[in-house]
Amino acid sequence: MAVQTGKVNYFELITNGIIKENTIFKLALSLCPSIAVTNNLKNGVLMGVAVLFVQVMVNITISLMRKIIHPRIRLPIFMLVISGWVTVTDMSMAAAVPDVYKQMGLYIQLIVAFASILARAEMFASKNKIAPSMADGIGMGIGFLFALTVISFFRELIGKGSLWGMPIINAKPLLIMILPAGGFFAVGILMAFFNWIDIKFFKKSASVHH
Repeated sequence: MAVQTGKVNYFELITNGIIKENTIFKLALSLCPSIAVTNNLKNGVLMGVAVLFVQVMVNITISLMRKIIHPRIRLPIFMLVISGWVTVTDMSMAAAVPDVYKQMGLYIQLIVAFASILARAEMFASKNKIAPSMADGIGMGIGFLFALTVISFFRELIGKGSLWGMPIINAKPLLIMILPAGGFFAVGILMAFFNWIDIKFFKKSASVHH
C-alpha cells in the first residue's frame, strides 16, 4: 500500500482490510494463534476485538511518531509500540474478563508477534497521516475480527453443538472441529469460499468498471 495522496477514500481503506487484504482469508497471516482461540465463539470474538484495538492504536501511534522515527531503528520502535499496546490490552482483559483470560491469556500476549500488525505499521502508518492510518487499522482489525468470528461460529456450532456456551443443536457434535486439525480444515474451507466470492463478485465488478 503506497502513501495516500490527494483525497483519501476512507471507505475503501476500511473495506480493503475486510475483503481484499483480509488477514486470515486472503493473506493467511497469524493462523496458529487464530486457530488456537477459535474453538468457541466467545474466545474468537474477544480475541478479534483485542486485535482490532491493538491494530488501531498502533497505527495511530506510529503515524504520530512517523516524522521522528529514524529509518534504521524503525522496526525495534514499531515492536516497542506494539508490545506497549498489547500490554494495555492484556492487563485490561485480565481485569475485565478474568475467566476468559485464563483460557486465552497467552494468546493475547502473542499479538506482539502478529505479522499483520507490524506489516501495517511498516507499510502504511509510518507513511501516512493519522486519519488514513486509523481507517486502515479499523479495516484490518475488523477484517481479523470478522474472520475469527466466522471461524469460531462454525467450529463451536459443529464441534460442540452450541454457540457462546449455550446448546443449539441436539445432534451428536463433530468433535474434530474443536481440535487443531478441525481448525485448519475450517479455515481452509472458509478461505476457499471467501476467495471464490472475491473473484466472482468483486474482481468481476472491477473489470467491468475498467
